[in-house]
Amino acid sequence: MHNGGPDEALDHTYFAWGVHISLLYLNRFAELLIHKPGEGFLLCLLATLLAPLRWLFSKFAESYYAIPMKKFGMVPDHSLFQALATCLVAILPKGFYERLDERSIVLKRSKTFSFSREGVVVDGEVLSSLVKSDVVIYATGFRGDLKIMDMFTSEYFRSVAVGSACTTVPLYRECINPRIPQLAVLGYSESIASLHTSEIQSKWLAHFMDGGFRLPSVAAMQKDVLEWEKWMRRYAGGRYLRWSCIGVLHIWYNDQLCLDMGCDPRRKKSFLEELFGVYGPGDYADLHPAPRKTRSTLCLNKVTRSKAEGKDTEDLTFY
Repeated sequence: MHNGGPDEALDHTYFAWGVHISLLYLNRFAELLIHKPGEGFLLCLLATLLAPLRWLFSKFAESYYAIPMKKFGMVPDHSLFQALATCLVAILPKGFYERLDERSIVLKRSKTFSFSREGVVVDGEVLSSLVKSDVVIYATGFRGDLKIMDMFTSEYFRSVAVGSACTTVPLYRECINPRIPQLAVLGYSESIASLHTSEIQSKWLAHFMDGGFRLPSVAAMQKDVLEWEKWMRRYAGGRYLRWSCIGVLHIWYNDQLCLDMGCDPRRKKSFLEELFGVYGPGDYADLHPAPRKTRSTLCLNKVTRSKAEGKDTEDLTFY
């Protein structure tokens, strides 16, 4: 049983009409088709001119995956590109549609359900068609923003930590809240390979804590957060604004972390491979942050300096 709307369902082989979808979405050329947070004029112009090609890629893949989804009423109300931009993608196991055909798996879309002595009644269906069940598993997921907020008892920090309901969760580099820079959050952002994203975030955070680089000013970090929020509004829409996903921009995001750590963000051996080669976790297997040159101070010193200069430091209060 499925309670709620469906996600975009991709075949476990990741092929669409004989083309691996990583060639359409997981290389630098594919990211040239997308506007980026804080992009310059040239990148903005390229993304604008190449937007029809991005639409064509999405429709090409959708036309393949929609065939079985239409048969079983699984077509979502969003495009494949939006699904990738919000990480609303389900990877189907081998033989999934065959099991639907033989009715060993039954899908039922419903907003509400209730229980009876014999099983589950879906959305007011008559008892003769109830789902007879011995075990019911609630695969409900969770709200990551609430988990961050619940770490605090202070109402001020609870509101600062996750922002308002109509904004993205304010995390610089998807890790550090600009107004609580002593709090680091790892694993909140999703991607096509979330474990890899968490790993490279961990390397970035460890290098920072070892004094490898210094964070920008609070104002600069907040500006960067707003740029990413604008990007989410453009491609994810208001409905999924609170979801943090870098699925279609994971190379650009990793580039920022690599540059902070003093690493070369270009992980391929040639220009053509760099432009059209598929980027994955293996490309960052030998990523080692550059040795620090001098020990940098923690952000707390910025607060001390701001106080000495007579600046308003209310936003920089630490928990």
